[in-house]
Amino acid sequence: MTSRIVVGVDGSDESVASLRWAVDEARLRNATVEVVHAWHYPYAVSTEITGMAAGVLNRDDFEQAGRAQLDHAIEEAGAATAGVPIVPVLVEGSAAGRLLEAAAGADLLVLGSRGRGGFVGLLLGSVSQQCSHHAPCPIVVVPGTLP
Repeated sequence: MTSRIVVGVDGSDESVASLRWAVDEARLRNATVEVVHAWHYPYAVSTEITGMAAGVLNRDDFEQAGRAQLDHAIEEAGAATAGVPIVPVLVEGSAAGRLLEAAAGADLLVLGSRGRGGFVGLLLGSVSQQCSHHAPCPIVVVPGTLP
């Protein structure tokens, strides 16, 4: 059975660094790297509250944007991925929840310490924190640069 390393990407520099780290580890383990990007369709409870007309947001546009972020992260990792099997995985839903699902049965889950969230001062982002508490496999959190 082939080893499998799951890495989450969100378009941040930290997630690309995590992908590079995961690829280096995959070389040592002769493993496949599953690169996971979770996207979600934003919704409004009431168009009266948001002031937006119903149907303004196109679900396919959000999925395509997610695909573009996934592809971009793999491209950014570039030559680092040479010789390592890379499996891009685009999923809809909560990033932490979908990463935990993807990590079931994996040898390792790799994440950046923080991603694109709004709380810049945090040393550990919410997704990394949730995954570190609930991961079904060993987890590596690759540190980013400090603010």
